[in-house]
Amino acid sequence: MAQLSPQLKQATPVVATHGEGVYLYDDAGNRHLDFTAGIGVTSTGHCHPKVVAAAQEQVGTLIHGQYTTIMHKPLQQLTARLGEVLPSGLDSLFFANSGSEAAEAALRLVRQATGRPNIVVFQGGFHGRTVAAASLTTSGTKFRAGFSPLMGGVVVSPFPNPSHYRAYGWDAEQATDFALRELDLVLQTQSNPADTAAFLVEPVLGEGGYIPGTERFFAGLRERADEHGILLVVDEVQTGFGRTGRFWGQEHFGLKPDVQMFAKGIASGFPISGIAASQEVMAKAWPGSQGGTYGANAVACAAALATLDVIKEEGLVANSAARGEQLKAGLQRIGQRHSQVIDVHGLGLMVSVEFADSAGNPDGAAAAAVHKKAAENGLLLLTNGMYGQNVRFIPALVVTEAQVDDALSIWEKTLDAVLG
Repeated sequence: MAQLSPQLKQATPVVATHGEGVYLYDDAGNRHLDFTAGIGVTSTGHCHPKVVAAAQEQVGTLIHGQYTTIMHKPLQQLTARLGEVLPSGLDSLFFANSGSEAAEAALRLVRQATGRPNIVVFQGGFHGRTVAAASLTTSGTKFRAGFSPLMGGVVVSPFPNPSHYRAYGWDAEQATDFALRELDLVLQTQSNPADTAAFLVEPVLGEGGYIPGTERFFAGLRERADEHGILLVVDEVQTGFGRTGRFWGQEHFGLKPDVQMFAKGIASGFPISGIAASQEVMAKAWPGSQGGTYGANAVACAAALATLDVIKEEGLVANSAARGEQLKAGLQRIGQRHSQVIDVHGLGLMVSVEFADSAGNPDGAAAAAVHKKAAENGLLLLTNGMYGQNVRFIPALVVTEAQVDDALSIWEKTLDAVLG
């Protein structure tokens, strides 16, 4: 009998039969409050009626039309709709299926557009699991270990992560000073600017702990990119489509990318991703370098169009901001009663709780124990952080005030049970 790989470890014990909004139901009929959203994918909740209807209608007319063979209306419509929400100047699109593919596409584009080999990434970033994407990833060795050699031409520079630099007594401003100085050192000693194609950065570290960057750090990246003809690539795979309380995570910082990656929340669970750039930059991609069998699948495009409708019609970006403030304030209040909880990070509905031991070291064991107990209590969560020391909350953007309160009640009960 065939079985799944033993390395596919479930974060929760739930065998789901169906979902509705922020709830999942298992095969025993139990209801679970889902604050994972498929790792930020089901942005409009499980099985939103408008998304379901759009997908069902599309399945009955055209399931797949390979987009370098034929063109289909959902793709044309989605391209036009994304033009309404993408940052100014990013008016040329390439579609794929996953965040990893978006990273690979961005990498290929910036190298071809500049004729330069190197990419500077930032410590704690996550950009995917395929070979090139994993080579760009530094949020944990599990994503890149065991299949070396990895792709060359990648240089790592610090991210202004106050969680990491707390041990040195630094705040976010001091961490920013250090990160920018070290970036200058990287350009002086490891990757000559004339060899550097791009900086690649997340507005908020995802797997790295839900750590937002700083406005001054991103301004420093933009300044150095402009000075040296380096392209700035912003990975909005997890932060996009309202997740942070703004439509794009970069909006919190005034960040202006040359290339932007997107995926996850765009289609409420259907696989679609892409990159956006100016027509001038995208035209520098080499002929035949962009394509793929399943990219911009017609059903996924239809679901994405419906998702964009729901986000706008139901005010989900504003809801993300309001519910995020409520969630973060509640987590901070509850955490004050437990010495192991040392910080709450994030923006909008992208929030993590950080745990440390009595010596101040990252405590992945405590985070894992709390995460497990929360699932037993009916609240599904995930962990993150470079030491697995954070428990993250990432509910669908449709979550209500009452549902956030329910989650906080379960969380308080869970911490009391595990931490005392």
